[in-house]
Amino acid sequence: MSGALVLDFGGVISRTMFETHALSEAALGLAPGTLTWKGPFDPDGDALWRDMQADRISERDYWMTRTREVGRLLGQEWDRMETFVQRARGADVEAVIRPEAVAAIRAAKAAGCKLGILSNELDLFYGADFRQRLPLLALFDVIVDATYTQVLKPDARAYASCQEQLGVAAGDCVFVDDQQRNIDGALRAGWRTAHLDVRRPAAAFARALELLGVALPAELLDQPVRAAR
Repeated sequence: MSGALVLDFGGVISRTMFETHALSEAALGLAPGTLTWKGPFDPDGDALWRDMQADRISERDYWMTRTREVGRLLGQEWDRMETFVQRARGADVEAVIRPEAVAAIRAAKAAGCKLGILSNELDLFYGADFRQRLPLLALFDVIVDATYTQVLKPDARAYASCQEQLGVAAGDCVFVDDQQRNIDGALRAGWRTAHLDVRRPAAAFARALELLGVALPAELLDQPVRAAR
C-alpha cells in the first residue's frame, strides 16, 4: 500500500477544547457552565472565533486570548497557552483523544501507509513531554511541529517539509485538518484532503481512508462522507 495519511493534531486527533469544557471546568475547579465560548459549535456566540475565521487574528491569537481569560477566572496571569491546555486536560491524555482518529490511524498503519502529523502547535500546547505520555504517537513516521520549525500552515513550506520527510509524492498525501485555510494550503501543495467538521468527525476519517484505498474499520463504517475534492 502506497500513500501517507497526514493529520493535524488539535481538533483532529484530539477533541477540541470546545468539546471538553466539562472536563476543563472539573479539572480547574470552575463551576459547570463557566466556559461559554464554543467556536465552531456556536460561531454566532463567539465573536473571537469569527475574527479568526476571517483571518483578522491567528489561531494562536485566539487561544492566547482564551488562555488569559481562563487564567483570570482563577485569579492568575497565564501567558503561555500550554498552561491552559495542560492544567485543563490533566494527566489523562487518553480521555481527549478521538476514538475515530485512533481507528483510522491503526487502519492506515496496518495497510502499510505512512503516517504523519503536521501541526502548528503540538508541543507548544501540550508540552514537550506529551509525546511520551501518548503511546499512539509512536505509530507516526514523521511529526512536523511549527513549535520548532516556526513555519505555520498554510505556508507552503510546512507541507513541503512534511512531504519530503515522508518520502512520498504530493498526490500520495491525504491530509485531514479541521481548519479550511489549512486544507486550502494542502490543496495548493497538490495533496488530497478531507476537511474535518468537528461536529461530525468520523466522516473525514472515513473519506481519508477511502482516498488511500484502505478498508474502513468498523468504527467508521456507514458514516456519511464529504464529496471528493
